[in-house]
Amino acid sequence: MALRLTSSLLKSSNGQALQQLNKFSTSTKTWSRGQKTFATIAGLTVGGAGALLYALESAVSASSDAVHAPKQNWSHKGLISSLDHASIRRGYEVYKQVCAACHSMQYIAYRNLVGVSHTEAEAKAEAEEAQVKDGPNEQGEYFMRPGKLSDYFPSPYPNEEAARAANNGAYPPDLSWIVSARKGGEDYIFALLTGYCDAPAGINLREGQYYNPYFSGGAIGMAQALYNEAMEYSDGTPATASQLAKDVSVFLKWASEPEHDQRKRMLIKAVGIFSLLIGLTYYIKRLKWSSLKSRKIAFYPKNKPE
Repeated sequence: MALRLTSSLLKSSNGQALQQLNKFSTSTKTWSRGQKTFATIAGLTVGGAGALLYALESAVSASSDAVHAPKQNWSHKGLISSLDHASIRRGYEVYKQVCAACHSMQYIAYRNLVGVSHTEAEAKAEAEEAQVKDGPNEQGEYFMRPGKLSDYFPSPYPNEEAARAANNGAYPPDLSWIVSARKGGEDYIFALLTGYCDAPAGINLREGQYYNPYFSGGAIGMAQALYNEAMEYSDGTPATASQLAKDVSVFLKWASEPEHDQRKRMLIKAVGIFSLLIGLTYYIKRLKWSSLKSRKIAFYPKNKPE
């Protein structure tokens, strides 16, 4: 009698263990016909959209008459590499002395330079060199005042019409986000600034136009602005044309992505934190599942009557 009771208890406990194992097992899960249809349609839609975007991108690249900018070995292209902040400072000098005569940067303020390329005192001095229109005052009149850290870089022209009138109808684009707005990014900016050459046979340029193979159509309204020794750097760096183009390209890269370095610092922090969490999660998983995975289920049938 005691043997039969023990056998029934073992059978009951074994059945409960099997039921618990079935709960944790995913091999017995079956999808309904509607779920399978939805998953198939979703996969085809995502795959088709990706293929369409790739085809359109390839078609646009193939139809462009501009020469593709070669990729440069930028120091900030590494996974955790930061921007060259000395180059950003020199690039600001290039923009201030050369580019600012025609191009605006209306979304960059002098305060953005603090801690990046200038100290607070240096940024204040840079801002005070600019004259900013302010007002009205108590008499209702507008007036000019020295710039402050909160002011944005001044525009060289009061409006678009004045900019076109001064550049033979061409409108110099704003450079705040130009790197993100052009295919090729800083590679395109560097290639454009250093790619001026004589127009090949068969291409006629109108008055006020110049030939640059990296510009769509080849005819560009901006004359070559960077030459060897076109300016002097405050830190004594040799001001070759390629050095000027490199520095202003890095500066415009920072202007388009001011969070560049912060994003990569967050990547380093995230990798460190998740490495610890993955190790801890693996340990807890082994601890919680060890008893279940190492459990042995034995079945003892009832003894046949003699």
